[in-house]
Amino acid sequence: MQSTNPKESIVRRDIDFDLETIDMRRWHPRGLHVSQYFNALSIFFPEGEKFFIDSVRHYRDRVEDPALLEDIRGFIGQEAMHGREHRVYNATLANAGFDVPLLEGRAIALLEFARSKLKPIHRLAATIALEHFTAILADVVLRDERVLDGVDPKMAALWRWHALEETEHKAVAYDVYHTVMRGSLRGYLLRCAVMLTTSIRFMSQTARTHYHLIKQDGRQGDWRGWLTLMNTLWGRPGVLRKIALPWLAYFRPGFHPWEHDNRALLKRWEAQYPVSTELKQAA
Repeated sequence: MQSTNPKESIVRRDIDFDLETIDMRRWHPRGLHVSQYFNALSIFFPEGEKFFIDSVRHYRDRVEDPALLEDIRGFIGQEAMHGREHRVYNATLANAGFDVPLLEGRAIALLEFARSKLKPIHRLAATIALEHFTAILADVVLRDERVLDGVDPKMAALWRWHALEETEHKAVAYDVYHTVMRGSLRGYLLRCAVMLTTSIRFMSQTARTHYHLIKQDGRQGDWRGWLTLMNTLWGRPGVLRKIALPWLAYFRPGFHPWEHDNRALLKRWEAQYPVSTELKQAA
């Protein structure tokens, strides 16, 4: 399968985010519970990005199309940068007094279990499921400024940078999967089944990690905080509510991530994260 990336290239932006002065408990103006929800997501990213890279790299020798090979190169570069910056993010969270090693250990154990028990094609299917999940979340983050309205500028920049690049490479792993499975019925059934199981596991693990972070602050009984979080996720702006239909679209035969063409949205944010000529050459 040829690359279906409508962008000219997928490039690695080597950006450092200085988070040392950030209040990791309440960097979001909606309070502790919302801040910690984003923090819970970050816990999974360093090892998750490595899992994605390994899953795609395993099948790179099956790809003959030069454009898709170049996209794979960009995908690996971007995911590596995400892993690096979220390691810094998580270290900052640990320095704030949270039990990050324990929570990261759970993520590592889950992914090591997947590596040891799942076949490579199942790991790639899990990767394309989670890549779709992160891409539709990223679209909401970039499209609705209320999600990060009033957030510390450094944290807003980090999350929008991550969302921008997740959108840019949202179809790379999918195209590799399609190349391997050749659009077969088995490939379709596998990706649908894995999306269901992966979504349940991802949401439940995120909720478990989030609750642990809240409990460490002794705020598990703060019903106002929980209501604010529920409103953020399901009311206004409704981050999870807004991804429901895009999530369901994944189950349609013939689905492709770029059928939702949001290049115009990318152009809106790309100027804030420029890529130098030197970096393009090095990526």
